[in-house]
Amino acid sequence: MRAQFVLSEIGVGLRRNLTMTFAVIVSVALSLSLFGGSLLMSDQVSTMKGYWYDKVNVSIFLCNKSDAQSDVNCAKGAVTEDQKKQILSDLHKMPIVERVAYESQDQAYKHYKEQFGNSPLSSSLTPDQMQESYRIKLKDPKKYQVIASAFNGRDGVQSVQDQKGILDNLFQLLGLMNRAALLVMAMMLIVALLLIVNTVRVSAFSRRRETGIMRLVGASGFYIQAPFIMEAAVAGLIGGGLACVFLVIGRYFTIDHGMALATKLQLINFVGWDAVLTKLPLILATSVLMPALAAFFALRKYLKV
Repeated sequence: MRAQFVLSEIGVGLRRNLTMTFAVIVSVALSLSLFGGSLLMSDQVSTMKGYWYDKVNVSIFLCNKSDAQSDVNCAKGAVTEDQKKQILSDLHKMPIVERVAYESQDQAYKHYKEQFGNSPLSSSLTPDQMQESYRIKLKDPKKYQVIASAFNGRDGVQSVQDQKGILDNLFQLLGLMNRAALLVMAMMLIVALLLIVNTVRVSAFSRRRETGIMRLVGASGFYIQAPFIMEAAVAGLIGGGLACVFLVIGRYFTIDHGMALATKLQLINFVGWDAVLTKLPLILATSVLMPALAAFFALRKYLKV
């Protein structure tokens, strides 16, 4: 097969169906951008889970004098020194506990003022209204229920709270957003495939006389198909290249510069450039293979003379 012939036919096909080719390029670029973005979102969620689950604590809040008057769990009064010592002793005996930190009422009040100092409620609070607590780091964050069942309802304990539950809600929301992006990507991918099939069929129909003559003189099916398949692959590759550019620009302007989320949200460990760069070859490979296969199956009936 002469490469010059194939290249000339690719150029003719792209110019002849310029509008549809442009639509294919845009559809492929948008769908693969969403595909790459979804992969990065999955990496981001996994990174955040590993980072935050490692820092998650279980908190045992102890009864104070105010709770004794208003909370059923503290009906027997504020926590005593003996009860605190017993709780701490029991925690140290549990094999799932990695470490325990105590937070006094004064420390709790200080932390509250640091986080919610502008709240109208903060001016009316006093340290004696805050709760003492034990902050427990578990070796396995999934074992929260062991702590909850051991200390919920115990004298002097107001409540047992698991920070992992709050994080789970956040990650569920991120997961839903990621699935929504995948759904939109699938719809765009279907549109792109339909455009590719229609573009190839229009191109094949407009050149049916030439392909018929080539078939009659003994040209192989692959020889006839190659220009059309390569035409679709080139259009897809251009779309894939644009998708890669969109991902790189999106990462650069949302995290590093522009919105600068990495600076504004320092508590979030964002995915690095290595995660972006590893997705680009997959996007480019998909952008070539997907249109080429669609063109191959769309052309089969046009090879019959």
